[in-house]
Amino acid sequence: MIELNTSELKEKARNLKAGDKVLLSGTVYTSRDAAHKRIKALLDSGEPLPYELSGAAVYYAGPTAAKDGMAIGSCGPTTSSRMDVYAPEFLDRGLSAMIGKGERSQAVCDAICRNEAVYFCAIGGAGALACKCITECEVIAFEDLGCESVKRLTFEKFPLIVAIDCNGGNLFKSGREQYAV
Repeated sequence: MIELNTSELKEKARNLKAGDKVLLSGTVYTSRDAAHKRIKALLDSGEPLPYELSGAAVYYAGPTAAKDGMAIGSCGPTTSSRMDVYAPEFLDRGLSAMIGKGERSQAVCDAICRNEAVYFCAIGGAGALACKCITECEVIAFEDLGCESVKRLTFEKFPLIVAIDCNGGNLFKSGREQYAV
C-alpha cells in the first residue's frame, strides 16, 4: 500500500503503476458533468476558475448532505467517461489526478501519458464507507448545482487503485488480456 498526499502527485505520478493500491490524503475537488461544463466555459472566456487546475486532483462525485458529526454524506464515484470530453484539456492544463470509476477514452489515456498524470478508481457502491475518509468538505463554486457543486474535500487515507498510469499501464486492458482465452 502506497501512502500519498495530493501535493506529491505531480512529482510521484510517474512512479505509480496500474494496479498499485494507494491511500490518498490531502485536498481533492469534486467535479462532475455540469461543473465540468461550467469550468470549460470559464476557461474559454478567460475567467478565473474555482480552483487551480495545475497540480489538482479531481474526484468525480456528487456527495450527499452530511449527517450529524460527519464532514460529508455518502461520497462514491460516478462514471468517469462522462467527463472524457473535458479531461484531455484539463490534463494539458496541469490536472494531476482524476478519481472515478470505469474506463476512459483513448484520448484521455493519451493525455494521462503526455502529462504524467494518473487515473485512480474508487470502489463504486461504497460511498457510505468512503465518506469516513473525508474529514472536511466546503462548497467553493456553483452552489446552485446542489450535490454536483464543486467542493473542496480533505481526504485522509482514502483507498484507491491506480487504474491508468502515465507509462501506458491500464487495468481495463491488462485485466481483460489476463483472462482472455
